[in-house]
Amino acid sequence: MMLKSTDPIQRPAALEINRLPWVVRCSHLAHSAMLNEVNLTPKPGLVDMRNSGAHKDMEITDFYRSADAIRAWIPYFVEYGMSSYRQSSREVLTGIRPLGLACESSMYKATSGVNTHKGTIFSLGLLATAMGRLVANQRAVTQRNLCKEVADMCQGMVASELAQNNRSLTAGQRLYQEYGLTGARGEAESGFTSVLTISLPVYQQLISQNIDPQRALLQALLSLMAVNGDTNVASRGGIEGLRWMQETARGFLADGGVTQPDYITRLKAFDSQCIERNLSPGGCADLLIVTWFLAQFPESYGKNGNE
Repeated sequence: MMLKSTDPIQRPAALEINRLPWVVRCSHLAHSAMLNEVNLTPKPGLVDMRNSGAHKDMEITDFYRSADAIRAWIPYFVEYGMSSYRQSSREVLTGIRPLGLACESSMYKATSGVNTHKGTIFSLGLLATAMGRLVANQRAVTQRNLCKEVADMCQGMVASELAQNNRSLTAGQRLYQEYGLTGARGEAESGFTSVLTISLPVYQQLISQNIDPQRALLQALLSLMAVNGDTNVASRGGIEGLRWMQETARGFLADGGVTQPDYITRLKAFDSQCIERNLSPGGCADLLIVTWFLAQFPESYGKNGNE
């Protein structure tokens, strides 16, 4: 998680809210979202049930252990959201930073130091916190309300964390200044706009047409890869690698996407090319987790989604 704190939480105590059905459901959905993403096969450049993609330092079992570790922390993000419901949205981000660091620590311990879900901790932590705030404020837990709450919490994040001219730039700051890529911070500050406008509609439309959920999820992933400024790809292959991946994904979709008779064969070929180029769309994978998670909630209630 791209958060800093000088006083990270070391070990959580038992929570009463763990017994609340909707908190249990939130933890279950977060866990299921992570498993659905990693088990989705074949994925270009990413770890799946077929291979480890462009990653030489991790395998699928690392993701299983990581998902289990993160699941245990979801109720604590929810609890913080509930307890801070009277605070302004922007104040909440500072409060959950120690939780994010502690959750990261659990992830690294579970994977023996492998970064499997750092971006996912960031996004799911924000969404779980948003859920707690919505419930405490007696507002509907919908896709759009969750995303709006995340956007409010992250207002100004890109400017404050990426636009700075430090003497020693982080990878995220360098990619932002060179190419304008905002990564996970930009997605969160926008309220996951790319999910709400691209991958989630694609996924839900195919599901409504009785398309197999795995195929629908693959189409959603390729839809993200076609447009997302994935900083993981840019870090590995530069802006040229990112453009190649976007163009290849767009070509796949233009030819029919997962409706092609040979879509599996083409995805395997795409995967081989990504491995050869050492490209992995990890940012898109994180957004796919958000996509599946949000798909489990209604789009809105009432006329404006805030009732």
